[in-house]
Amino acid sequence: MEKQQVPSEGTKPDLEMLKLDATSAARDVDFGQVLEVETTPEMERKVLRKLDFFLIPLMGGCYMLQYIDKLAISQATLFNLREDLSLVGDQYNWASAIFYFGYFGWSWPSSYLVVRLPLGKYLSGAVFIWGGCLLVHAACKNWGGLMAARFFLGVGEASIAPGFALITGMFYTRAEQPARQAAWFFGNSIAVLLGGLIAYGIGNIHVTSIAQWQLLFLILGAVTSAYGILLFFTLPDSPAKAIFLNRNERAIAVQRTLKNKTGVLDTGKFRWGQVLMAIKDLQTWFLVLYTLCVNFCNGGITSFSAIIITGFGFPRLEALLIQMPIGGAQLVFLLLTTGFASVVPKSRILMMMVNTLVSMVGMILIWKVDDDNRAGKMTGLCLGSVFAANIPLSLSLISSNVAGFTKKSTVSALMFAAYCIGNIAGPQFFIPSEEPAYPTGIKAAMAGLAFGVFFLACLYVFYVWENRRRDRLYGSPRELTETEELQDELSNKTDHEIESFRYLL
Repeated sequence: MEKQQVPSEGTKPDLEMLKLDATSAARDVDFGQVLEVETTPEMERKVLRKLDFFLIPLMGGCYMLQYIDKLAISQATLFNLREDLSLVGDQYNWASAIFYFGYFGWSWPSSYLVVRLPLGKYLSGAVFIWGGCLLVHAACKNWGGLMAARFFLGVGEASIAPGFALITGMFYTRAEQPARQAAWFFGNSIAVLLGGLIAYGIGNIHVTSIAQWQLLFLILGAVTSAYGILLFFTLPDSPAKAIFLNRNERAIAVQRTLKNKTGVLDTGKFRWGQVLMAIKDLQTWFLVLYTLCVNFCNGGITSFSAIIITGFGFPRLEALLIQMPIGGAQLVFLLLTTGFASVVPKSRILMMMVNTLVSMVGMILIWKVDDDNRAGKMTGLCLGSVFAANIPLSLSLISSNVAGFTKKSTVSALMFAAYCIGNIAGPQFFIPSEEPAYPTGIKAAMAGLAFGVFFLACLYVFYVWENRRRDRLYGSPRELTETEELQDELSNKTDHEIESFRYLL
């Protein structure tokens, strides 16, 4: 396809030519209005406030429910789940890990479906299904039933974080994305705080007709499915379909993100050439390897935190409340590092390295502190989960540094596949005979975090080298007109193909 002539500044744009480049989802945008609407800083701030007011609570609430539901399997062990289902040996380990097999298996079809289907409707349907899978947990009678329920729960949850990363890229500029990714990720930290209280409350409900672990899954599943229905009517598929914005505000929302050049309007058609570009891209594999390594820690801590805490000497129900400071530690470091990354240029990857190193210190405390020092070991467990604050920063790297909607969804799928593999492998190092200290699991988590820091350093060096190479070849990127920016947005090009594209660190 020949390169199109770019209109000079001040020339009326050829809107029909632009429309020919647009895909089905992009045709929902009135390009004439996008280019011609007159905006002021105050109008843009008003649109941004509306986006924050509606989108962030919707995504944050959903992500909170996702992590509460993920913690439920660990909390259920304190309500005799293992005894009631006659789990022996490493069967609980595999019941925890099989969730990520479902997550991994669906991440690939999901990367295709988020491009082909209306994004908001697809995600709300996924939430509804995952809530139903959680309800099914209450009907499990043995290990086989639990394995099936866990697998399909992973299928239901697989689309959520990558989908929210795409929505953030659609509605926010590259500079705004770290703070917004962190804002909806707050739900993760709040989930640890509230999840313990919810489980503690359920633990104090005494009924003879149903076990407490069954009640836990029934309540959480019903709430999640109801939330999926709410999302169906409120979560937009694109800026052009945001029901909380008027016609002019939708045009401004599109116009604000044109400089991203990341192809958020290029939905509706899956481009296999961009899949190949994603696989050949070094940044893809540095992100994938980092994600794989650090999730050796995540898989173990998420599934075994309740057991580890009882091993510190805390009573069963008290152990549920003792989990709450873990969420507090995540929240503090999330605010500090994402706030710093939003204000200080070229600091996202450095902040990710800081969080990962803090988690390494936490693992060392759990491993080396004396068994009678409960406060020291609990401090280590709180710090050991801090690396989870990197998730919004790593997602912001994808939304800011990967152009082309298909390429972006492919990189997200590969990264979340690595997330699943790490979470599958991690629990296998927590050997049942070593309960509750799990020294092998703790050392495996430490090693994974160390390798994570190494791959982050490689990613940083790659971005610096690539930006300098592009400056040598093309010169410093110039300021583009809105028409040129819109053509870049609809050009179906990736970050490697757009000469003015530079990576954010």
